[in-house]
Amino acid sequence: MLEEQPNEKGFFGEYGGSYLPEELQEIINGITEKYKELRDSEEFQQELKQLHRDYIGRPSPIFHAKELSKKIGGAQIYLKREDLNHTGAHKINHCLGEALVAKKMGKEKIIAETGAGQHGVALATAAALVGLDCDIYMGEVDIKKEHPNVVRMKILGANVIPVSRGTKSLKDAVDAAFDAYVEDPESQLYAIGSVVGPHPFPMMVRDFQRIVGQEAREQFQEKTGGLPDNLVACIGGGSNSIGLFSSFLEDEEVEMYGVEAGGKSLDTGENAATITRGEPGILHGFKCYLLQDEDGNPEPVHSIASGLDYPGVGPQHSYLHDIDRVQYKYVTDEESVEAFYQLSRIEGIIPALESAHAVAYATKLAKELSPEETILINLSGRGDKDIDYIAENYSEGYIE
Repeated sequence: MLEEQPNEKGFFGEYGGSYLPEELQEIINGITEKYKELRDSEEFQQELKQLHRDYIGRPSPIFHAKELSKKIGGAQIYLKREDLNHTGAHKINHCLGEALVAKKMGKEKIIAETGAGQHGVALATAAALVGLDCDIYMGEVDIKKEHPNVVRMKILGANVIPVSRGTKSLKDAVDAAFDAYVEDPESQLYAIGSVVGPHPFPMMVRDFQRIVGQEAREQFQEKTGGLPDNLVACIGGGSNSIGLFSSFLEDEEVEMYGVEAGGKSLDTGENAATITRGEPGILHGFKCYLLQDEDGNPEPVHSIASGLDYPGVGPQHSYLHDIDRVQYKYVTDEESVEAFYQLSRIEGIIPALESAHAVAYATKLAKELSPEETILINLSGRGDKDIDYIAENYSEGYIE
């Protein structure tokens, strides 16, 4: 499944592809050709491998959350600690790859959107490392919520550009970054922050994130003697989850769960449960499950986690849903906050609010399983960026 998809036109089943103006498609074709050349280059792969080890600090460890498992009861919970990577999340995996591709293509600048700021920080870091200018588009709402990451991006030398259109959040930041890219696709590369967008970006970001699943498969077998029974990861665009899932797609005995943002509730419309509530549609140059109105326009979305409030989802996730290989669930803002504090106080690990969605669902799942069964969570990021927002808005009953 992994090697056969996407096809030459960038489709995973009926999802993905590239729905772009002809003049821009020619530029994108050049990126596809160059990326495939680099992907097959031993020199490029060795350079990336060295940076994984010496710069990111890979492999990230797997931690058995014994106290949380004991507290919850049921299955044993393990964490793939992507929060321990340099910059604090899984985003650095594909940002380093995209920055290297841009440098080898002779680009002068990399641009991107960011929601929670983790992609922005990771890309600003990679740009500084390889010597490229960097513009980061970020909604004004997220700039306020994720102030620590905004400061980090600026310290790293990135130009943080506020986006005031629409809901002033992630989808609008993507719109703004796309507009800027179309104005000058020759000198800059749009380093998309997840497994979304037109082909080849869902493929490219997936390939760079595969390191998560490759490590996890080997580590878990060394630690337990077998594969995990269940995988759990949060889903916005879906990069951290596809990174973990990719190495287990052919293992039918391994159940996989992608956890969407249920927001305030599914009834109010204030959520980002894309696969749960959406229908196939076109967004940002690709086809996917999409939260949309009657005219096919993206609906406003909401999540306490800025990195999950996107109305679409990666095309491979859309396909994996249709073939029933991955089950897509959701948890609410309230449940993710509870999981945020629970993991912090039981295991001493403060998770990103995005990752807290996965923790919240995994703790519910664990109660349904036996103590002999296992759950591996991709803890995709740490919560440093969220602590001011949590303390200001969700401290009652938790912080005196």
